[in-house]
Amino acid sequence: MGKNVYTSETKWAVVRDKLEGKLTTREIMDKYKIKNNSQIKTWMRWYRNGEIYRFDQPIGKQYTFGHGPEFSSEDDRMNNQLTHLKMENEILKKYMAMRKEWIKE
Repeated sequence: MGKNVYTSETKWAVVRDKLEGKLTTREIMDKYKIKNNSQIKTWMRWYRNGEIYRFDQPIGKQYTFGHGPEFSSEDDRMNNQLTHLKMENEILKKYMAMRKEWIKE
């Protein structure tokens, strides 16, 4: 039995769904074919600790210098960073909308 490899898009989608709170952990696991809930906990911990560079790391690669993989060009690095920031912004907007609803109640 080999290790599952999840794309960074899948990891971000799981974090987004978890933050929205509309799906249970079991429903998220079924939706994205994740075998163990500890994987979701790990991704959520990375997100809460601001370690978003880890979403792009391959299995077994823990980058320390530069916090991420080497890119072939500066444009690739900037595009990757822009994608992450857009996803994070989307998640934060949804969280703020949910927070407003919670305060109203």
